[in-house]
Amino acid sequence: MVSLGFLVPLEAKPGKEAEVERFLDEALHLAEAEPETVAWFAIRLSPSLYAIVDFFPDESGRETHLSGEVAKALMEKAPDLFEKAPNIIRTNVIAAKLPG
Repeated sequence: MVSLGFLVPLEAKPGKEAEVERFLDEALHLAEAEPETVAWFAIRLSPSLYAIVDFFPDESGRETHLSGEVAKALMEKAPDLFEKAPNIIRTNVIAAKLPG
């Protein structure tokens, strides 16, 4: 079950789109190592706009993720890859369908 999440819109700097996609693909492996990250998605919304969307069972899982390797890598790469610092939006899940 998931009850909380994050939505993180990310706008790539011009010409950095391929690097952003590589970064997000590599970040998947970091998210897979987090047992409390129930679902993690990196999506493209337009040619230069991306987002990370992830979900957790509770506040403990969400806070663990926020201090984890994905967040560290994101903050480290942000100045080079993105137009502005990531805006990490806390979300509450109203309804969900997960595999299983």
